[in-house]
Amino acid sequence: MHDIKIIRENPEAFDAGLIRRGAEALSSELLALDEKSRKIQTDLQALQARRNEASKAIGAAKGKGDEEGAAALMAEVAEIKEKMPQLEEEDHQIKDELNNLMAALPNLPLDDVPTGEGEEENVELERWGDPRIFSFEARDHADLGPELGLDFETGAAMSGARFTFMRGAMARLNRAIGQFMLDQQTVKNGYSECAVPYLVRDHSLFGTGQLPKFAEDSFQTTEGHWLIPTAEVSLTNSVREQILSEDQFPIRLTALTPCFRSEAGSAGRDTKGLIRQHQFEKVEMVSITTPEQSAHEHERMTKAAEGILQALNLPYRKMLLCTGDMGATARKTYDLEVWLPGQGLYREISSCSNCGDYQARRMNTRYKREGEKHTIFAHTLNGSGLAVGRTLVAIIENYQQEDGSITIPDALLPYMGGITKIEQSS
Repeated sequence: MHDIKIIRENPEAFDAGLIRRGAEALSSELLALDEKSRKIQTDLQALQARRNEASKAIGAAKGKGDEEGAAALMAEVAEIKEKMPQLEEEDHQIKDELNNLMAALPNLPLDDVPTGEGEEENVELERWGDPRIFSFEARDHADLGPELGLDFETGAAMSGARFTFMRGAMARLNRAIGQFMLDQQTVKNGYSECAVPYLVRDHSLFGTGQLPKFAEDSFQTTEGHWLIPTAEVSLTNSVREQILSEDQFPIRLTALTPCFRSEAGSAGRDTKGLIRQHQFEKVEMVSITTPEQSAHEHERMTKAAEGILQALNLPYRKMLLCTGDMGATARKTYDLEVWLPGQGLYREISSCSNCGDYQARRMNTRYKREGEKHTIFAHTLNGSGLAVGRTLVAIIENYQQEDGSITIPDALLPYMGGITKIEQSS
């Protein structure tokens, strides 16, 4: 959500930001609606003042015996009483139109975000780790997995495409990955662990920006609840409609949850394997902080995600997303892309975004500085720390052996109950 005051002050800059995001310049339309609403408010105030004035004058006229004057004033008051609700309804409709237009607009990018239309124009910032050189031909996880407990056929038979059934040591490894990540983010990185609802209402998805524009990307129940596409929704909305104090910041929250996505916009993409599922697990990080600290918090959050990949010794690269590849709520995003030798490319495994006050305005989340009466909208950030399924893919492909087994990364051994390798008999 955007601040109409800022649009009034610099409509050219606002339009320039929208154009960089691939959206249409809308300041003229927004400001025209805003001006209509403000004029109606002025008219309503004038009518209210006149009604009060005329009401007092009625008594004075009657006191003087001026019945004709009193009658005229009473008629005027009646006319005002009839007109005011009409103006209020007109103002309500104008504000609804303005708010609906504003709610559908993306966040504006920061100045250091590169302009571009898609992922080809993202900027690589750095790489970590050297891809392993295999003495044999590396296999894709979708080819290795079925022999080791990734049962794509049963998942599909049970639930359809983009669902997977895991068995034995593979299911144990999947659990171990999530628990390891959660421990890292809480014990090492200072995030507070949360257990959150998986079903939320409309206002929660609106607050984090999935509604109204991206409804088709989520699943909705017959009773109107939505399955969370990410724990970002539940964690960020935990501070909705609150006035916080500055000394509470930064608020750092994390949760390991299942995530549910319809993948409506990705028909035909990544239909093989675990990369793009309707149901998957992810450790999410959310931070609530001040405008002055959000840039630092963004860097810190991204480092927390990188630490997981480094601990697992998985090569990756850090990307700065261009304007056309960022999520609608973000003003700046870093993606971490892990190396997948079976596919011979880097694939996204974490996305860390600074949303500025965009979500806070939608949730009405504010804070007060010590000694000040006025409130300020907080800044929100979110990031994957990491996606469990994609990390499982990366481990399978990077730790595969020539005999088709996979070894367990050292960092996960304490979570594996003595299992050091997954083989066909596991």
